[in-house]
Amino acid sequence: MAKITLGGTETNTIGDLPAVGAAAPDFTLVSKDMQEKTLASYHGQKVILNIYPSIDTGICAMSTKRFNEEASKLENTRIVCISKDLPFALKRYCDAENIENLDNLTNFRDGGNFGKQYGVEIFDGAFKGLNARAIVVVNEQGAVKYTELVPEVGQEPDYEKALAAL
Repeated sequence: MAKITLGGTETNTIGDLPAVGAAAPDFTLVSKDMQEKTLASYHGQKVILNIYPSIDTGICAMSTKRFNEEASKLENTRIVCISKDLPFALKRYCDAENIENLDNLTNFRDGGNFGKQYGVEIFDGAFKGLNARAIVVVNEQGAVKYTELVPEVGQEPDYEKALAAL
């Protein structure tokens, strides 16, 4: 379990992020067009997993926009945003904001596997059951290169460190 805060109130995640150097756990998540995607779908590419509670919160929306801008500048890299939102909410947001350079996936129907495997499911408090805000960078071979569990859910991740880890 890792401790984070939500609006200054202490809360906990179900586990810890994958260790740097370890194989990133595979997953099966759903895209905004209802297609299943796995981590293996990105084999041979660098991947930034931008994990957060919901696209309908300000910081989550800002991180998606920021990474969408950065994605167009990166070679052999895919940015994947992951929340528990319904695919319809992801599609609505992406269409309204012209988010085209990254993948938005949801772990709404995976039975909690993603949250447990990546240690990001919030265990208690107001956001219980949602994903914590975190970044996991994975190399072309599927190994974890960098992680960040953002200590306060209402804080943006460190974009520069995530991008530098590529």
